[in-house]
Amino acid sequence: MTRDVLADTAELGLKPTYRGKVRDLFDLGDELLIVATDRISAYDVIMNQPVPGKGVLLTRISVEWFRLLADRLPNHLISDDWRDFPRPYNQEALAGRSMLVRKTERLDLECVVRGYLVGSGWRDYRRTGAVCGLALPPGLEEADRLDSPLFTPSTKAETGHDENVSHTEAAAIVGEEWFPRLRDASLDLYRAAEAHARTRGIIIADTKLEFGRAGAELILIDEIFTPDSSRFWAASDWRPGRTPDSFDKQILRRHLDQAGWNREGRPPDLPPELVERLRRRYEEILGILFPDTGGGR
Repeated sequence: MTRDVLADTAELGLKPTYRGKVRDLFDLGDELLIVATDRISAYDVIMNQPVPGKGVLLTRISVEWFRLLADRLPNHLISDDWRDFPRPYNQEALAGRSMLVRKTERLDLECVVRGYLVGSGWRDYRRTGAVCGLALPPGLEEADRLDSPLFTPSTKAETGHDENVSHTEAAAIVGEEWFPRLRDASLDLYRAAEAHARTRGIIIADTKLEFGRAGAELILIDEIFTPDSSRFWAASDWRPGRTPDSFDKQILRRHLDQAGWNREGRPPDLPPELVERLRRRYEEILGILFPDTGGGR
């Protein structure tokens, strides 16, 4: 019987090589094991309560996208079947929430693609008429669809917030050879994923992707097009001039803001009804995007 909640792989007697806000990572030599726990964070702080099943839902979404987009770019997924994992990781408690992946040399750039004028992009545009230094036409409204998606890379911060960088700065970080490949792959993957989502009545407003390299080969890694890395809107709710509700943890951020938390120190406990609403939100977007998985509607 698999666990309904897994907040920390230490509960299973496993010691991760790296512990992120949500994922525990194990270095297995030429491969990695990535375990998506049920931890949830907001404003770069891990909440006191996990969201039951969130790690399974996030992993299922990523795996479906990896398989759907595999013909566009190689990805690092080897297996999501716990029975394929080496000992001591072949535990049924890791079922559904874990991926055995190919190890790559990570390219240290957050590859952000923006298809709509929202969030920090909207704030940047109102202030400067541009997004991350990329000039846009005047007179655009909040949540407007951009004529062409923008590639707006940022640094990968180990702690705190990522910082936007110019294309010139990004090329200096990853190298002149790799930058155009990252840009073109990011835009291509976004367009393909957005086209699929639109057939399901969903808009992908923006997303962030990560890549690694194996020799001269560019590899898609980490998680892709999940509610933790992307902004999903119901197409029926979208219109320029306001930002629609999104299928992500925005309801958590709103709760924390209304609770008066200053985003420092220990966060307030989450009420059970909010935790359940968060779980349903993640489950719903899985079921909408990939109805054959049995999740959501």
